This record gives sequence, structure tokens and C-alpha cells, in this order.
Amino acid sequence: MASTRILSIIGRKNAGKTTLTVALAAELARRGRRVMTIKHSHHPADVDRAGSDSYRHFHEGRAERVLIAAPDLRVLFERTPDQYDPVGLARRYLAEADIVLAEGYKRAPIPRIEVFRPSVADTPIYDPAAPDAGRWVAIVTDDFDFQAACTVVRFQDTMWLQLLASLTIEHAQPVDP
Repeated sequence: MASTRILSIIGRKNAGKTTLTVALAAELARRGRRVMTIKHSHHPADVDRAGSDSYRHFHEGRAERVLIAAPDLRVLFERTPDQYDPVGLARRYLAEADIVLAEGYKRAPIPRIEVFRPSVADTPIYDPAAPDAGRWVAIVTDDFDFQAACTVVRFQDTMWLQLLASLTIEHAQPVDP
């Protein structure tokens, strides 16, 4: 069995990272890959509905972990120090995946696909002079004139999603060295 591999989907706020992550995950799953995702957030996650049993377990009971087990769904809430390392998170929670798509980890030392839309920001995060410029697998954009040293995929291109899925499979980094 192949090892778990990871790749980040990055971009500026409101560029379409979640939309791309969901579409790419669905395409990879369609190809028979076991896909799992990590969503980076700068704000605390909302832990269930106030007053519910799981809310009470976590907040009133101060449980370290609460697992909600329902038909066809498991949700784990865990108290843990901040850990924003997507590779460490993938190793701990998602080791059974073929591919982990980590949305929003622009500083992590893993391969990246950036969503760049000029209507959101004048420039991409990608900087060809930066030491980590080689980590960019591709930039997906709706800008017809945009050029870069890495692969540029345009939303208007035929088969853009299939191309990104192939690039993901090819360039995703193993989570274990």
C-alpha cells in the first residue's frame, strides 16, 4: 500500500480555496483515491450546539476528547495545544489516506497549489524569488495573462480539474520521510 501523501491548497482570503479543495477532493475520490482534508483556521472551532450533550461533555465536563458517534459519522473534539503543522496532523489523524489536501497552510514546507484571482488580490502569494518558490506545483487562476515559472492552470481551460488532480497525485509529498 502506498504511503499517505500531502499537498496544500493556498490563496488569499476569498480566492476560492475551499471550493477548489472540495472539487479536487471529489475528483481524486472519483479516481479511486482515499482522500482526507485538513482545514486551517485562525479562529476557534465552534464545538457543537450550546446545551447539547456533546457540548456539555466538552465544556462542562472539560473532557480532553469527546467523540460524537452517530450512524455514518464520527466527530472528534480534542483539547490540544496549537499545532499548525499539517504533516504532523496528517500523521496523527489521517494516516489511512492516500492523499491529504491541507487547505490554507501557506507557510508549511509542503507542495502547494495556489488559487489566484485578480478580483481578490493584485498579486499571488507566489514569489519566484522566494526560497520556497520551488514548492509551487501550480497556480490556478482566471487571469488569461498571468505567467509564472510553475505550471499555470486557468479555470477556463478544458480539463483544468483533471490536470490539477494529476499534478496532485504526482507532486504530493509523503508524510513519512
